[in-house]
Amino acid sequence: MQRKITASLIALSAATALSAPTFAQEAKPAPLSDLVSKVQIPYESFKLDNGLTVLVHTDRKAPVVAVSIWYGVGSKNEPKGKTGFAHLFEHLMFNGTENVPGDFFTPLQQVGATDVNGTTWFDRTNYFETVPTAALDMVLMMESDRMGHLLGAVTQKVLDNQRAVVQNEKRQGDNNPYGMVEYEQLENLYPTGHPYHHSTIGSMADLDSASLDDVKGWFNDHYGPNNSVLVLAGDIDAATAKAKVAKWFGDIKPGPAVKPVSAPVPTLPAPLAKTIKDQVATTRIYRMWAIPGLDNSDYLPLELAGSVLGGLASSRLDDALVRQQKVAVSVSADAEVFAQAAQFVVKADVTPGQDPAKVAAALDAEIAKFIKEGPSADELQRAATTETANQIRGLERTGGFNGKAPTLAEGLLYNGDAAHYRTELERIAAMKPADVQGAMAKWLTRPAFALTVEPGERTEGGEGRGGYYTDNATGMRPAFYADPAMPMKGAPSSTVGAADRSKLPAVGELAPLDFPAIQRATLKNGIPVYFAKRSEVPTVSVRVSFDAGYAADPKSALGTQSLLLSLMNEGTEKLDSSALARERERLGANIALSANSDMTSFQLDALSPNLAPSLGLLADVVRRPALSPAELERVRTQQLTAISAEMKDPQALATRVLVPTLYGSHPYAFPSSGLGDAEVVKKLTRDDLRAFHARWFRPDTAKIFVVGDTTLDAVVKMLDDSFGNWPSNRMARPVKDFSTAIPTQKARVILVDRPGSPQSYIMAGKVIDTKGTDDNVALGTANDILGGNFLGRINMNLREAKGWTYGAYNGVTEPLDRARFQVIAPVQTDRTGDSLVEIKREIDEYGTTKGVTAEELDWSTKGSARELPGMFETSATVLDGMAKIVNFKRADDFYETLGARYGKMTVADVDKAFRSKINSDGMVWVVVGDAAKVKPQLAEFGLPVEDVAAPK
Repeated sequence: MQRKITASLIALSAATALSAPTFAQEAKPAPLSDLVSKVQIPYESFKLDNGLTVLVHTDRKAPVVAVSIWYGVGSKNEPKGKTGFAHLFEHLMFNGTENVPGDFFTPLQQVGATDVNGTTWFDRTNYFETVPTAALDMVLMMESDRMGHLLGAVTQKVLDNQRAVVQNEKRQGDNNPYGMVEYEQLENLYPTGHPYHHSTIGSMADLDSASLDDVKGWFNDHYGPNNSVLVLAGDIDAATAKAKVAKWFGDIKPGPAVKPVSAPVPTLPAPLAKTIKDQVATTRIYRMWAIPGLDNSDYLPLELAGSVLGGLASSRLDDALVRQQKVAVSVSADAEVFAQAAQFVVKADVTPGQDPAKVAAALDAEIAKFIKEGPSADELQRAATTETANQIRGLERTGGFNGKAPTLAEGLLYNGDAAHYRTELERIAAMKPADVQGAMAKWLTRPAFALTVEPGERTEGGEGRGGYYTDNATGMRPAFYADPAMPMKGAPSSTVGAADRSKLPAVGELAPLDFPAIQRATLKNGIPVYFAKRSEVPTVSVRVSFDAGYAADPKSALGTQSLLLSLMNEGTEKLDSSALARERERLGANIALSANSDMTSFQLDALSPNLAPSLGLLADVVRRPALSPAELERVRTQQLTAISAEMKDPQALATRVLVPTLYGSHPYAFPSSGLGDAEVVKKLTRDDLRAFHARWFRPDTAKIFVVGDTTLDAVVKMLDDSFGNWPSNRMARPVKDFSTAIPTQKARVILVDRPGSPQSYIMAGKVIDTKGTDDNVALGTANDILGGNFLGRINMNLREAKGWTYGAYNGVTEPLDRARFQVIAPVQTDRTGDSLVEIKREIDEYGTTKGVTAEELDWSTKGSARELPGMFETSATVLDGMAKIVNFKRADDFYETLGARYGKMTVADVDKAFRSKINSDGMVWVVVGDAAKVKPQLAEFGLPVEDVAAPK
């Protein structure tokens, strides 16, 4: 897990911009010390005789338990010739054990597990899932079985399959624009043999060489209980946890003692510069340094330095290079911090038409100035507030990637203290500008690696990258990772006899979903308000949604709304762009502007003590945007650059081809990003944008959804002050015309030539006779079984059986009007034709001779019913669910009654739902890949082929 102190929850793009506006000037934000005091994860801990350390946090808000197990082994532990082993083994750990044969996702799906995943990074490998409380014994048996009873199930067939999957994961990453940058970063900042010199994905040659003996040796050396931390967070207490963990893990023998890794922070002997070419839209300039990791206190002021320099929306680089000089369309700076080292990375995307050399000089000047001056007190306070607010929001979740369980585990594994998050936040709150300036002067005045990525034909792929790269060792050859001493509270728990592993433990009685009651009110001007109370963390989320969406864009002016939303982020009548960002950061508020097919939304995520002034900011963004002519030209350039970038990205390019083809003249015939057409965006005027704002964003098209730590009466009073005095619009309410006929399609392949692609990106689809407002529960189950789930037929065929892809899936979109069925499969180039044949065969057989089986219906419906409590663990998911209930005109108890509906569903119901709506007739198959290698494979598929050249 990369650790970053940035506005990480804020997605900055041309399509989803951010903002913050005015009333904050008159309000005093809650003191940072008060915010820090609210970040608490109380826990108890114990250790088994075999060395397993267990942390337990009790959180009864939902009947679920997050299980997170962290092993102190990552790619830095890999010796020469075995790069990629840690990540490869992560995959093997999901493919069955001696006592739980078969794919681990099958029983996890059946019990309704959510947040199921495993990840590998430089310093650790972790596995996690959030499960209904009644299924905890089953999951603990499974986790303990792969810790202590795995190797008998690791066969040559399993190894060969997962090796192929991992290699396709590598190809998928390499296929993306800037896909070679990580290799360049690690190979140039760290010398050969350094533990952080090679990427976690490893090299193809090393993955090819992995033998059964190799991987079994890797397991025996690293996966013992004495090299792991287990965290249970949620509907559990320490006494119960002790009994269950001792039962399932107590008889596992400890592994061998492991040696520490030597990973000194290297310094380049002199400045290093390199230029590479890639299929990118514009030149990107990097400046990189190797800096200390979590074992050196300097990492924290350097993280804050990255936030102020290029992480905050109001950052130094944003103000200087993007807003003022306008020589960059985007910038960033952050510290990517690991256990024993880190990288400080600054980057700038050059504005098209600007001289990259001059932009590089301007970037270097701003970095040098910041190192010399350090941050101001206000900059540092805003960075600290933003990080603390993000921590508070993240800790509403018990598990997953960034919730309470992984926060405790990471602190213990890396710093020997599960409560290290509090130490960090207290240090952040007390940090002085001089502390940050001193750390920068110490580490960022050393020689930098300057990487430039220019548009052009990529000259080197990733097949040979990711390993040790050269043969000359430097003496820093990695050994093995040793956990820091792990302090514990309470006495050790004694080992018990071996548990019965002859079958999975029975799942107890499952608690049903208790979806929060939806309360309703109306503002003075008639805007409806929908409210659900959640008090677990001191936050409130407010979404103001308008009946607009990208379908409201004029057909002759696609991209209008994206440009408008970006411009609305760049100032209000009272605050310019920089001031807007600063006010938001002082309040710890996130404001995100976004759109989908049917709705345009302005969402505020606020801290409860700062809700009133944060709503003032939101109201200014929505109602009183400046729409500055000077800023218009800047955001226009950003959007045109983003459109150009989509033409280089295989997934975005496939979407740009498929969706407008399917919908013809229908309002949904737009690229899914909403960025629109370049020629239109070049010509849009401020008057065009102002007219769209006046026509579509108005009280009579608005709904307001609120979830969080407040009351309906309190929030309505605040909303009346900010939105209730918004006068009604005198123009007639606009209406989107969905009467346009969907064109009839001829089944065919559209082959988009992207030379040199290591994978082909397959995206196929058709518009179907259903709407998001229809009752599509059975249709959703059908798609779940075909390929909407990891266990779906298409994914299990192409990934688990054949190893041709890292993942393939299908589904049905959920708009208010006509939906589409869609399949997505990035596959290795030499299997493109075979994959098309297999996908079509799966669809055709599913709809005719090989319908849903009783076993498939069982895992899908049970999983869908049982995962409901875990699905709505956070305010964000409750907000989404409440909005769907209202917008799709569903009953308030829709989600609470879903479980019973799944329980009554039959095979006949599911087959009928699929066969009445979906088949492969008239499907359009878009393939983005190397046409010279792909086209000869298409003959067997038997459909006409249209050749399309990728845009330059």
